[in-house]
Amino acid sequence: MKKKRSAANCEYCSNYIYDEEWGYYICDMPLDEDEMGKFMTDTFRECPYFQMNDEYKIVRKQM
Repeated sequence: MKKKRSAANCEYCSNYIYDEEWGYYICDMPLDEDEMGKFMTDTFRECPYFQMNDEYKIVRKQM
């Protein structure tokens, strides 16, 4: 989980957070062994946990 990722879906995911204690980005979802292997080898293309980090989603609902 500590591998820095290139421009991929993870960088836009709300589950991809910076851990200040460890000093790197992590996936905040509980990945199983197979998913973790794909995440570490950068082959995790179709993530079932991906959620677009959309800060204005709530504001649009209020309008």
